[in-house]
Amino acid sequence: MQIIVGIAIVLGCVFGGFMINHGEMRVIWQPIELLIIGGAAVGALVLGNPKHVLAEMVTQTRKVITQRKQGPEFQRQLLLLMYELLQTASRGLKALDEHVEAPRESPLFSRYPLILDEPKLLAFIVDNFRLMAMGKINGHELEGVLEQELAAIDEELCQPAKSLQKIAEAMPGFGILAAVLGIVMAMNTVASGATAAEIATEVAAAMVGTFIGIFLCYGVLDPLSNVMKQLVKSELSTMECVKVVLVTHVSGKPPLLAIDAGRRLVQLNIKPSFAQLESWIGALEARA
Repeated sequence: MQIIVGIAIVLGCVFGGFMINHGEMRVIWQPIELLIIGGAAVGALVLGNPKHVLAEMVTQTRKVITQRKQGPEFQRQLLLLMYELLQTASRGLKALDEHVEAPRESPLFSRYPLILDEPKLLAFIVDNFRLMAMGKINGHELEGVLEQELAAIDEELCQPAKSLQKIAEAMPGFGILAAVLGIVMAMNTVASGATAAEIATEVAAAMVGTFIGIFLCYGVLDPLSNVMKQLVKSELSTMECVKVVLVTHVSGKPPLLAIDAGRRLVQLNIKPSFAQLESWIGALEARA
């Protein structure tokens, strides 16, 4: 809903103001200018980024459009999943194998569908529980390993937003490119004996290219890249939560304290209280 409101404000103010000032929308509609600017932007993205970055950019854009957020219910499922996994590990690491080896077939993981819908987070959880099951590792060593892994994940997930930001910065230049080509065409009509009105129409169409480039930069791509950065920050915050839970558990703390340590890293607007966490765990144990 917030994205729709934002789009409505941008379009309403820009084009509404243009129409209030007696502008005609048919003047703005220049498909050739859009083809030049949009094609140059897409081509630059394809040229300057490997396939996996482009695929991740599409994934993040889809998440932004569909407004898939890691809300309170997501955090509840994550904390309870981690608690159940820690409880299972405390009964013996072999009991954990059947769940982490095939999480999508595990009855434990199946109780938490929102986590199963996040393949990167799921892989992070499973891989690091496997690491714990492979042998003895102390809290300090595990923390070092996880920090390096999170730094690599951060670099990879932030790359699409960085690439999109660079394209956003280039859009005014692409707009000028389309405008220059339009001016060239306008000058060509002068040589062919066009009237002053025809020349003015060609020049106006060319100037629309500059407008489109600036509008796409500051009204579309720059906000989109910013939302993608916030999305990545939210996903990394969730992985940081998992890291703290694992490190605290390996350091010898009981499962409840380990889960509470992770709870403290949840974003403030969706962080559950300790009382809520206790009630969730109490209800879980009552069902068991």
